[in-house]
Amino acid sequence: MHADGPGLTGPAVSIHDLRHRFAERVALGGVSLDVAQRELVALLGPNGSGKTTLFRILTTALLPGGGSVSIFGADVVRQPWRARREIGVVFQSPSLDRKLTPAENLRHQGRLYGLRGRELEQRIATALERVGLAERARERVERLSGGLARRVELAKGMLHRPRLLLLDEPTTGLDPSARRDFWSYFDAVRRETGATAILTTHLLDEAERADRIALLDEGRLVALGAPAALKAEIGGDVVTVQTAEPERLAAAVAERFGCSPAVVEGAVRIELARGHELVPRLVEAFPDAIRGLTLGKPTLDDVFVHRTGRHFHADQGPDT
Repeated sequence: MHADGPGLTGPAVSIHDLRHRFAERVALGGVSLDVAQRELVALLGPNGSGKTTLFRILTTALLPGGGSVSIFGADVVRQPWRARREIGVVFQSPSLDRKLTPAENLRHQGRLYGLRGRELEQRIATALERVGLAERARERVERLSGGLARRVELAKGMLHRPRLLLLDEPTTGLDPSARRDFWSYFDAVRRETGATAILTTHLLDEAERADRIALLDEGRLVALGAPAALKAEIGGDVVTVQTAEPERLAAAVAERFGCSPAVVEGAVRIELARGHELVPRLVEAFPDAIRGLTLGKPTLDDVFVHRTGRHFHADQGPDT
């Protein structure tokens, strides 16, 4: 991590009114967001939400159609070379040469950043030690499991000591155990280096790890905040009622109990404090109309419903 440099006292990342289009389709429709230094922010959204487009702009791989992005004070359009020095990237698609060893992959990466000799070898040893792969440094990547290979990707992204780490769906394809291991090593690396990080994901539980979540939908920032704070907006509990005629039941519940039900994807949804007290009253009042009923504490999916009027579906469209 750099000990000095521009942007030390300001935000790590500043995004203002960011816009981009692909032909007639709006990928980003005016997104604004600041990321504090040492913060972990999750860009959470279903496919088609704009998170991949935003990630590509942050990595300087794509020029924005409008607005601005600066990374530690470096504008990604006017000063992309400065921005690139500040970032390390863990891509969704594998970027390792599988015929080389972890150490050899990192050696090639280091040389791209002008590292040579003893300093490079020391950084390689440190990076692999951090991710628990020191003893497998000279084993070909093709012999490593998917989870171990992702740890090599993390070491590669941090080799040049970037102040900002960008991760694009980093645990895609990993089993639950490998995912847990990856995040354990990631957390350790962040604690040791003090790096800021931005994560793109469509996994709700993965986003819960972040200090703040930027919830994207159809190119818009629809919610921003700490996971607990976002869920607290719901107001206590969520009651979901399955019924054959949701519009009629929603109107009847509103009239009978003075609450404000919504119909979401064919079910009646009620947000209120102490929802458990309403459940028996609903069943008593509408025994023939209710096919099923659930009660739960708010989740990030509930936040998405609250902000967009529909459930979070990771595969609802092409990823952008």
